[in-house]
Amino acid sequence: MSTDQILLFGILVILFAMLVWGRIRYDLVAFVALLVTVMAGLIAPEEAFHGFGHPAVVIIALVLIVSRGLMNSGAVEMIARFVTRPDRALSTHISIMAVVGAALSAIINNVAALALLMSLDMDAARKAKRAVSLTLMPLSFGTILGGMITLIGTPPNIVIAQYRQDVLGAPFSMFDFTPVGLVVAVAGIAYVSLLGWRFIPARADTISLEGDAGLYIAEARVKEGSKSIGMTIAELQPVAEENDVAILGLARQGKRLPGLSQTREIREGDFLVLEGDPKQIEALMGAAELDAVGTEEHESLMGKSLSLVEAIVPEEAHVVGRTMNALRLIQRHGVTLLGVSRQGTRFRERVGRLTIKAGDLLLLIGPDENIAAASRWLGVLPLEDRRLEVLQRTKALMAIGIFAAAIALSVLGLTSLAISLGLCVVAYLGLGIIGGGDFYALIEWKVIVLLACLIPVAGALEATGGSQLIANLIVTQTENLPAWGVLMVLMVITMTLSDFLNNVATALIAAPIAVGVATSIGASPDPFLMGVAVAASCAFLTPIGHKNNTIIMGPGNYRFGDYWRMGLLLEVIVILVAVPAIMWVWPV
Repeated sequence: MSTDQILLFGILVILFAMLVWGRIRYDLVAFVALLVTVMAGLIAPEEAFHGFGHPAVVIIALVLIVSRGLMNSGAVEMIARFVTRPDRALSTHISIMAVVGAALSAIINNVAALALLMSLDMDAARKAKRAVSLTLMPLSFGTILGGMITLIGTPPNIVIAQYRQDVLGAPFSMFDFTPVGLVVAVAGIAYVSLLGWRFIPARADTISLEGDAGLYIAEARVKEGSKSIGMTIAELQPVAEENDVAILGLARQGKRLPGLSQTREIREGDFLVLEGDPKQIEALMGAAELDAVGTEEHESLMGKSLSLVEAIVPEEAHVVGRTMNALRLIQRHGVTLLGVSRQGTRFRERVGRLTIKAGDLLLLIGPDENIAAASRWLGVLPLEDRRLEVLQRTKALMAIGIFAAAIALSVLGLTSLAISLGLCVVAYLGLGIIGGGDFYALIEWKVIVLLACLIPVAGALEATGGSQLIANLIVTQTENLPAWGVLMVLMVITMTLSDFLNNVATALIAAPIAVGVATSIGASPDPFLMGVAVAASCAFLTPIGHKNNTIIMGPGNYRFGDYWRMGLLLEVIVILVAVPAIMWVWPV
């Protein structure tokens, strides 16, 4: 080995050790590794930050924004709304959730797909009175498997596609990953649904799903054209119960009608008095086609995205002892008080006429910038960890159409994927599906910095001959194996790295090694690159290899050792299924 190779391998060993240790943020570790590599003379200073302009970095950032846009528009909810029923058998529930999770992960980022479906899965577990640990891990694994089906489903696919362009002059296209990814996803989902979940411990204490915010008394208006018009309160109750919301009564022409008004026919302009947590109230408003006063001005195509924000009222707040109607909150700030939580107290006053007390929790709805200004004026303290995006369900079909058009532009070769996704983001911004203020908040900057910093480091590994050195070592140790055997060994090594490293980092390091192995045995690099893409995404043995596994660890009350119980056999199945599929679709 040359001096440069020894030095770079030393840097990489320390980098990997720090990433596995996990005590320091991985983006900071990658940034320091980049600077050390530059100071060591292995990367030219003028090339140090070229990674931030790399197409893979841009595409991953845009995919995150587009994913949020599809969720904000209600497009994803249209599919997810029908997937949970508490009376289903456990295996059937897991199968449906894993299939839906995989399908969503193929078209949006798999982390976003899990974030949406996880709450549905937890609600189903609570209603069925079963431990959520039995279902969250299969759901996480299903979304990871589904991300392998398309280019944009998971970051490793994007990294591998762009690396192929750098090396061979053309990237993998949107659906080049589909044949192999679909075969692997089907086999993996069959395993987690029929057998894998049986290896997961069911812990009784995982069912603490009630939340901390308490229940709100809220009012929602029956808007023009609502399907609730003409129904009685009793007829609407099943929809409310499905969303865990209680309908407490009806308000008409400024007055609360007596009793629960079960036999009253609902009219346009009526207000339903609801009791529930913010997320379930918002879901019912969508299912029953209700809205809040003041939101109609934001319903135009160029309207702003709306949020539900919970805020606590301190003793010195300007709003204490006043009502929202008297303060003219809607007229002054374009924000509506949707509901109030007062330690479980029910009250008959209209929400707008309720005298606010210190310690109350207020549920405010409006554009983010309006809520921020209104909160300062009212003297209340927003709880940022309880902010909820209001779905713009009337724009769902439009959002799907724009996304499909963007994908079509790329697939037909009319423009690059980065440009087509950029056009989609611009359209979502213009339509108010995503807010301008949220644009940068939607990007996961730690992943972006990690990728941008490691691209030059991976380039240095290749430039110094380090990648070829590792490739030659693999070839030497597998010289008596056929090409498919060499591919299997490469995938096992990559998969093992991915279980302990970030999958993006794994793909960046393994991609040049894959090409080096292919070159050494005189084979096409495509099957080896595809093998790395599959293996880098399959981190099923630990909670640190993939972000989805990390996300479910707390809610599922999992321990570090729980993952390999179901994940070990799954990784074996992936290898056994993926290798022949790759060799068939991408011949050596």
